[in-house]
Amino acid sequence: MVAPKGKVLLAYSGGLDTSCILVWLIEQGYEVMAYLADVGQEEDFEAAREKALKIGATKVFIEDLKKEFVQELIFPAIQANAVYETNYLLGTSLARPVIARKQIEIADREGCQFVSHGCTGKGNDQVRFELAFYALKHDIKVIAPWRIPEFFERFAGRRDLLAYAAEKGVPVVQTAAKPWSTDENLFHISYEAGILEDPNTTPPKDMWKLTVDPEDAPNTPERITITFEKGIPVKVVNHNDNTTVTEPVELFTYLNTVARRNGIGRIDIVESRFIGVKSRGCYETPGGTILRAAHIDLEGLTLDGQLRALRDQNITFPFGRILYNGQYFSPEREFLTHSLAFTQRNVNGDVKLKLYKGNTIVEGRIARGDGAKLYDEKESSMDEHGGYNPQDADGFIKIHSIRLNKWTPADQ
Repeated sequence: MVAPKGKVLLAYSGGLDTSCILVWLIEQGYEVMAYLADVGQEEDFEAAREKALKIGATKVFIEDLKKEFVQELIFPAIQANAVYETNYLLGTSLARPVIARKQIEIADREGCQFVSHGCTGKGNDQVRFELAFYALKHDIKVIAPWRIPEFFERFAGRRDLLAYAAEKGVPVVQTAAKPWSTDENLFHISYEAGILEDPNTTPPKDMWKLTVDPEDAPNTPERITITFEKGIPVKVVNHNDNTTVTEPVELFTYLNTVARRNGIGRIDIVESRFIGVKSRGCYETPGGTILRAAHIDLEGLTLDGQLRALRDQNITFPFGRILYNGQYFSPEREFLTHSLAFTQRNVNGDVKLKLYKGNTIVEGRIARGDGAKLYDEKESSMDEHGGYNPQDADGFIKIHSIRLNKWTPADQ
């Protein structure tokens, strides 16, 4: 039997919201297929598959996207030192392009005229997903239930969704004891809403899922070395137990493991959503926090100072803003990606790190290749000239003082 309104591919999590949306879409006359993206979240995908089929999905697609997530989004973000508003490492934003791209690929293959998601009408994710959908398939139609009055007026809150689930026979795991919402992937987990909407409410200790409390972390430091090639991590060596990891997904997963047990990667911030609303969010980004610290340190040794400043101003912060605002599939992002590759040609070497009670402490670094030419120990030494003539500084200072001699400081 052909559904009168057509086929919909729903981004499905197995949770209360998207399960109710799935049933509601069927009720509206659509054939609904469910799509789950494995981007490293700790989830029972087979249980979600069974649930989707039980409540009416005609097909379920579970796609392992971890490798492309790491190689195409996480590692370039590390190369760029990408950040939003100085603190947020963009964990949710980074996963959206690969999730949306696969959703459109499946929708196209299965002949779906519509795609759907469970994003709130107040958040950033609706923008991120839908801008990606329209960029990748210009004629796709999007069903966003939380922006449809018939839906959001009927389901004013969790109580209404639970009642609907009970009426329709949707299995629900009650989680009322955790009054906040989360989004998890291989890079991070976010916590927002509920009690966290008061920006002065201290998160309860049991909220943090990934990392041990820094106060409870081991009293013995853990020491590792990360090797980078062109700004990309290619090897991790743990000097405590001699573990060595090189495969990209395994490498990042391993960094998550060591960071989690040492309490690394927690932040609690208030950020500016793209739609203009302030939002309080708590985040755990364990492996990403270690990698960013190591990469920034190695750039200090291997990247020309003027090039680094130009990259920070014209790539680091714009790249973060583009990711946050859901404009990954844009000409400006492609331009920045190509420019980024140039800046990373000489970011090659090792960084030694000590991981201890929530801290990532750099203990040394070695450069390789052309990047090693920038630092000359003898030239930098205070104990010998090393080919540097101190008298040259006299003219340097005089030239730079010319314009300052013509200016009267206001606070003189």
